[in-house]
Formats: sequence, C-alpha cells, structure tokens
Amino acid sequence: MALRPHVIILNGVGSVGKSSTARALQAITAEPFLHVAMDAFLEMLPAKMFGDPEGLVFERAVDDGKPSVVIRSGPVMARAMRGMRHAVAAMAAQGNNLIVDDVMLGDEAREYRTLLAGFNARLVGLFAPLDVLEARERARGDREIGLARWQFDRVHQGVAYDLEIDAAKSTPLENAQRIRDAFGI
Repeated sequence: MALRPHVIILNGVGSVGKSSTARALQAITAEPFLHVAMDAFLEMLPAKMFGDPEGLVFERAVDDGKPSVVIRSGPVMARAMRGMRHAVAAMAAQGNNLIVDDVMLGDEAREYRTLLAGFNARLVGLFAPLDVLEARERARGDREIGLARWQFDRVHQGVAYDLEIDAAKSTPLENAQRIRDAFGI
C-alpha cells in the first residue's frame, strides 16, 4: 500500500515565522517536502488588482492608537485563494509531501480539511504576542505596518489545530523539530 502524502499547513499572523519554519522543516524531514507559500499565489495577481476592490485592498486604520491595516478581498482574490487550496490538494494527489504557509482569515481551515481528507493533513497554529509580531513586522521592512495588528484577533478564530506553537519562544528550527517529532515526518 502506498503511503499517503503529508500536508502540514502552517497558519498564523504575518511575520510569525511561517516561511522560516517551513524552510527549516524542509531541511530536517526524512522525505522531501515542497513549500507552498501563500505569497507566491498573491504574486500571481496582476499588479492592478492591488488596491482594486475586485482584488485586494489594504485600508489604513487606527486601532487602540496604533496603525492597523484592514484587508478587503474581492472576487478575484477569493478565486485565487480557493485555487491555492485546490492546488494544494492536486499536488498532494500526485504524491507530494507539502508544507503550506497561509494566513487564514475565514473558513479556510474547514475547506483544507475537506479537500485533504484523504491525506495525512495537519493544521499547525503559530502564535506570538502582538508586540512581538509588530516588532518583527517593523524589522522586516517589506510589510505594511499594521497588518499584524488587524490579523491578530482573526487568524486563529475558530480553527482547531493539531499542534500549537508559541513562535515567540522558539526558533524556526525548534518549531520545525516540534512539527517533525509530533507528526513523525
């Protein structure tokens, strides 16, 4: 009997360390894992879709006296993200082990669970305090300041995880080791 592919889905606020954890996990797993990054799918959108209500709009706001960036997704963005989830399932159906990094702001976890029911799919929540996320966001220099603040109370809402990791207290390699050991990969 052929082994079912493993799909590890990392969910968390931007700048929590999903991509770094994914790369570290790729380096230490016994079998090869492909890294599927939400950002790669965002980069597929035409530039004109950024700032367009049909695509993706970032609205500057103030929350508790600090900058916040509200994310508004239109139908083009919604189709692209549904396509990403279906692409993940298609890649797994071809026998690929996957590490997916995503920022789930709706019912994506349920859709992943449905699409990946025939695979060894695991949802991993990466958490960190808001002040840590905001400091990382500022240090990166490639993110809208305030995204972490807006995402903070939304990303993990209603998601049941197979593993939760406090990414503020561990390195990406330590996160990867916990994931590897927890799921025997």
